[in-house]
Amino acid sequence: MRLSVLRTFFVMTTAVIFLSACSRLDKGGSSSNKARLQIALTDDPGNYEAVLIDVQDIKINYSNDANTGWESLANVATGQYDLLKLVNDEDTILADAELLPGRIQQIRLILGTENYVQVDGNLIKLTTPSAQQSGLKLNIHQDVEAGLLYKLTMDFDVAKSIVKTGSGKYMLKPVIRTVLEAAGGTIQGNVKPFNFQSAILVFRGPNDTVASTYSSLLNGGYKIRGLVPGAYSLHFIPSDPLYRDTVISGINVNNAQVTIVDTMRLAQ
Repeated sequence: MRLSVLRTFFVMTTAVIFLSACSRLDKGGSSSNKARLQIALTDDPGNYEAVLIDVQDIKINYSNDANTGWESLANVATGQYDLLKLVNDEDTILADAELLPGRIQQIRLILGTENYVQVDGNLIKLTTPSAQQSGLKLNIHQDVEAGLLYKLTMDFDVAKSIVKTGSGKYMLKPVIRTVLEAAGGTIQGNVKPFNFQSAILVFRGPNDTVASTYSSLLNGGYKIRGLVPGAYSLHFIPSDPLYRDTVISGINVNNAQVTIVDTMRLAQ
């Protein structure tokens, strides 16, 4: 696809590339001062036909007080999930939010009432102990840095999480292992002039587009996160046809690091 055609495509497309959150997670300001957190759910299999859990909210806590300081993440994909479809390294993204850097102490997974296990073709409702009805608290105690994308994986152990009582009922006592890690590296920079937007395409190799975003109308800033380590080129496509498309090559990305690119000054 020619870059002139790409310009038209990106000018007409107004999709938001990066999602944002609120409150302590996002009280305004530049996204360059924030980290991005994705929360994924996966499963260790159990001997059932299906295990459905009802995800209603995910909260985060920066404080050491387990009773206060909880805030809901933005963009939580609420609903019912079959854990047994999330095996063999498959997962699903439950939340994707920006948050201020700092030390995440705990995450709380809040489930609704529509939790079921399927046995011999029958859906049986799972009961939840009263101590867990306010949400399952998961200890994290790890730092997140501005500019990086992190992925927190909740590994749900089905075999240990479902208990059959003597009366034949099934109880849900979630056993979840969490893994928080930086997902790749980040490219960050600015484009001038910034009184119009420019599309930025990230190429790995001559024809392999791996990511894209827009420059900000506030300061021309852009950021592309979650890139695997390696060498990349950036293609700048200004929406103003008076300015020329420009390419920068040889940008090296390392895992868990932010690569700062010199300000791109577009020429006419």
